[in-house]
Amino acid sequence: MATVEATKDSTQQVSRHQEVGHKSLLQSDALYQYILETSVYPREPESMRELREITQSDALYQYILETSVYPREPESMRELREITAKHPWNLMTTSADEGQFLNLLLKLINAKNTMEIGVYTGYSLLSTALALPDDGKILAMDINRENYELGLPVIQKAGVAHKIDFREGPALPVLDQMLENKEMHGSFDFIFVDADKDNYLNYHKRLIDLVKIGGVIGYDNTLWNGSVVAPPDAPMRKYVRYYRDFVIELNKALAADPRIEISQIPVGDGITLCRRVI
Repeated sequence: MATVEATKDSTQQVSRHQEVGHKSLLQSDALYQYILETSVYPREPESMRELREITQSDALYQYILETSVYPREPESMRELREITAKHPWNLMTTSADEGQFLNLLLKLINAKNTMEIGVYTGYSLLSTALALPDDGKILAMDINRENYELGLPVIQKAGVAHKIDFREGPALPVLDQMLENKEMHGSFDFIFVDADKDNYLNYHKRLIDLVKIGGVIGYDNTLWNGSVVAPPDAPMRKYVRYYRDFVIELNKALAADPRIEISQIPVGDGITLCRRVI
């Protein structure tokens, strides 16, 4: 009996993680309540007090992938997703539904000059590059060029490598240098951050001046494996526990920042969009 149960549990775990990267989280009441109380209720207009909870199951997530995401996924993105799936750190990649979301968002806001902090193999970077016009630009920064070069042949084959200015190394010194140039202030239409969570607030302090008024900053992993609603003493992987408090601190800071409008969305591992208003 124990063997049967173990096999069943193993099968369920495989099913839960068959999508590489952070998939849309199975929404618990606690996690949904966290989003409401941290990001929605404090900024909600009086006329929009009533919200309806949508529960996402693994089956529903698979339905989204198979119905709306995979059939419309560009061949180059599918190829890069499959290459990344073989990498030992594949959990770091952007999920397919989030890649689709970012691609559409960039087109909706007519983004042309963008930045990405944290590239990994370049799945979200490719999604961005495909969305930008031919003369669009992406300043892409990551501490590991080797991972980026894993996906570079696919990006080149897709014909969008000329849009990317990749710089290896920490992003903060580059941001500080840009801030010294007044012409760089308010020059970016869109900025996507998927990097070291303990520096997210440091990034925000700088990026808010680099993105234009009306521009958007997207912070990835703001639900952090669901740990934001877990008790502090709950069992967690070491890296999840280490960054948990930084993510919670970021979420509170973004919710209270009067310079931005925000929406925290349970796509992938949670993405918070911040539109600069002042």
